[in-house]
Amino acid sequence: MDQMKTGKFIAQMRKEQGLTQSQLADKLFISNKTVSKWETGKGLPEVSLMLPLCEILGINVNELLTGEKIPIAEYKEKAEENMMNLVQEAQESRKKIILSAVVAFSAVLSAAPLVVVSGMFEMPVAARIALIAIALIVIVIGIAVACILDRDAGAFECSKCHTRFVPTMSAYVNGAHTITRRKLKCPNCGCKSYCKHVLTKSK
Repeated sequence: MDQMKTGKFIAQMRKEQGLTQSQLADKLFISNKTVSKWETGKGLPEVSLMLPLCEILGINVNELLTGEKIPIAEYKEKAEENMMNLVQEAQESRKKIILSAVVAFSAVLSAAPLVVVSGMFEMPVAARIALIAIALIVIVIGIAVACILDRDAGAFECSKCHTRFVPTMSAYVNGAHTITRRKLKCPNCGCKSYCKHVLTKSK
């Protein structure tokens, strides 16, 4: 699913209906910033807004997700293609999550012997410090890579309005978290809550 293509399609259909971003936002009871976010490819409408949005724009959900008008003859084919794209996205996200765990574990496993050696054997202070420093660098790099992979795997779903979004790296790192949830601020409703990590950016 191409968010940029869908965004441009929303903008095109909005203009064809003679609506400004603010007018479309008012009809959907959302902010014009949310409409702008859609049209610039920075997010997709949440599932509860898709049908009302399609009704206003004179399109169907399949066309919205595809990002173009679909001839009746191609409708079923495009619906299946959209479904396969979601399945593929979920599989790729699952792989990233597994890989992030492997990278973090491998970093700690690689650094541990260095720390053990620095503490068990006689050596100059400089050499001991160097070993510990290398171990810390390995751990930091491993955790950083793991965080990048985990953040980019799928999205986070707001517990209040159910919008799915990818947080900034700063928000991701600083957010308190459990195994499957992270405390983040929703870009749609502004609520800060424990958002669930999901495998796809759209429902």
